[in-house]
Amino acid sequence: MRRSLFILLLFFVLGHTRGQNIPENYEKAKTALKGQDYWSAINLLKEFLNEEKYGNLSYYAAFHTAEAALKVNQPASAIEALRPVYGKTWGKSDELKYLLAVAYFQNSQPTDALRIIKQIKNEEILSKAFNASFAFLKDSSPSFLITNLEEFKSNEGFTAALAWVLQQKEVMSASERMALNQVLKSGTPSAIKDQVLDIVVILPFTNSATQSISGLASTDFMLELYQGIRLQVDQIKAQGVQINLNTFDSKRDLNRLNSILKDPAVLAADLIIGPIYPDETELISAFAEAQKIPFIHPLSNLGERFEDTAYSYLFRPSVVSLSKGISSGLVTQNWGKSVAIAYSGSARDERLAQLLQVDLSKAGFRITKSQKVDPKNASSFLQELGIRRGNNPTVDQVILLTDDPAIAQSVFALMESITTSVPLLVMDSWLGFNFANYEMLEFPNFYFISNNTPKFESEEMSAFRKVHYDKFLSYPTLNVILGAELANWVVSNAQFVNDFDIRKTLDQKSYQPGKLTWGFNFKNTNNNTYSPVFKLESGELIPLN
Repeated sequence: MRRSLFILLLFFVLGHTRGQNIPENYEKAKTALKGQDYWSAINLLKEFLNEEKYGNLSYYAAFHTAEAALKVNQPASAIEALRPVYGKTWGKSDELKYLLAVAYFQNSQPTDALRIIKQIKNEEILSKAFNASFAFLKDSSPSFLITNLEEFKSNEGFTAALAWVLQQKEVMSASERMALNQVLKSGTPSAIKDQVLDIVVILPFTNSATQSISGLASTDFMLELYQGIRLQVDQIKAQGVQINLNTFDSKRDLNRLNSILKDPAVLAADLIIGPIYPDETELISAFAEAQKIPFIHPLSNLGERFEDTAYSYLFRPSVVSLSKGISSGLVTQNWGKSVAIAYSGSARDERLAQLLQVDLSKAGFRITKSQKVDPKNASSFLQELGIRRGNNPTVDQVILLTDDPAIAQSVFALMESITTSVPLLVMDSWLGFNFANYEMLEFPNFYFISNNTPKFESEEMSAFRKVHYDKFLSYPTLNVILGAELANWVVSNAQFVNDFDIRKTLDQKSYQPGKLTWGFNFKNTNNNTYSPVFKLESGELIPLN
C-alpha cells in the first residue's frame, strides 16, 4: 500500500527568523539551496553560523548548511554544523534533531542517531525518524540490532528493521528467535508487512459497454502495450520482487473512469499507468495530484499540460525534449545550416515542428521549408528540395516528423530510386517498418530520432524476445517492448525504502541505462529527456550526441 512509512529522507525548508532583516547573502544561499547548487549554499552560509553576531538566524543557517552537506554526501560536515545548535530552544529543534539523526546514520553512527531520535517529541517528525531508522538499519547485522533492542525498542523503525533482518534468515539462533518473538508480540513491525508495489493499469481497451477485451485482435496496440507490462511484471515477480498488478478497462467513458477512481485498489495504489487519451489523462492527472500517486502516461510526447504537476509523468520524451535532442544532434554534425521540416497532421508532429523552428533558429540554422505532408505529397516535398534524379539538393538536411508507415513507404521508395547523401532525420519508429532495408541504400543517410528507442541487439532484448516467443509463438512488437520496459523502469525507480516515491529515485542520478531501450533521464523533470539522434552503422545504432 502507498503509505508515509519508511521514507528515506525528508529535508525541511526553513525560511523564517524572528524580527530581523534577512541579509542578502543569506537569501542567495537559500536560492542556491533551492536550485540544488549545494556547494554555493554551504559557502554562502558560513558567515551566518556565528551565534553572537546573528542570533537566531545562525540556527537556521546551521540547519540549511547541514541540509546542503547531506545532499553532497558530507554527513560529517552536517554533524559539525548542527552540534552547536543541538539543545538550543527554538522553533525547529525537533526538525534539527531529525536532520542530525539522519547525518549520524549516513556517517555510520547508528547508535548516536537512535539516541537523538529518542529525544524527538513531535509525533509527525518522530514518525519520519522511524522511517529513516528502518531505511538505514534494514541491512544491519542481527547482532547489532539484538544487542540494542532493549534501549531502542520504542523506535518502531528499529524494531521493524530487526524483524525484517531476522525474517530473511533461513536458520535462526535461540537468541534471534527470542528477539523476533519479542518484537512480533509488541506489534511494532506490522508496518513492514506490506512491501508490495501496487501498480494499477487503466487503459481504454474497448470503447463500449458491450465490447469485450477477449474480442480484441492480438495486434491491438493497447493490448500489445499491456501484454508487455504483464509479461515483464511476471518475470520480475519470479525474481522475488513483490508486485500486485490491477488492471481496469476505462472504455473511453469518463463516467466509468470516475467510478474506477473510487475502487479501493486504485485508492491504495503506489503508481498508476495510463490511460492515454487527453480527456482521460486530464482526469487521472488531477486525481494523481490530489492523492499524491504517481501517474505515468505510457505513450504520449505531449507533456506541456503536466509541466506544473508533481505526480504526472510521460514515460517518453516530451516534444520539448525531442526538439532539443534533434537540435543538439544537428549541431554536432556540421552538415550545413539549411534545414527543411516535413510533418504529419498528428498533434505531436505539428507541435514538434513548431518547436524545432524556434530551437534550430536559436542554434544558427535556417529553416528553408516547413510543410505538412501525407502519403500523397511526401515524395514531391523532397523532390521540390532537389532530392530527386540528378540530385541537386537545395537543403543541407531534412527532418521528417511522422510515425505513419504510408508516408515512410513513399519516402523510402524515392530513396531507393535515386542516389543522394542528404541526411534525412526520421522518427525511430521507421526502424520497425518491414519495407525499409537501410543497408541496401548507397549512402547511409537515414538518422533516427530517439523516442525511447529499443536497444535491439542487447542481451536483455534477446532474452525478452525468447520469453515472448516461448509464450506467444511470436516476437514482440514495439508496443510490447515499450510496455515491458515501462514495467522495468517503474520497478527500478519505485523503491520500498523510498515509500515507492519514484521522484526521489529519479532525482538521484541523471542518466539511467534501460534494459530494453537505450535509457532515461528524468532528473528534475517529468519526461524522459534522453533523446539523442542515432546513426545506423553496420546494423548498429550509435548516438550522435
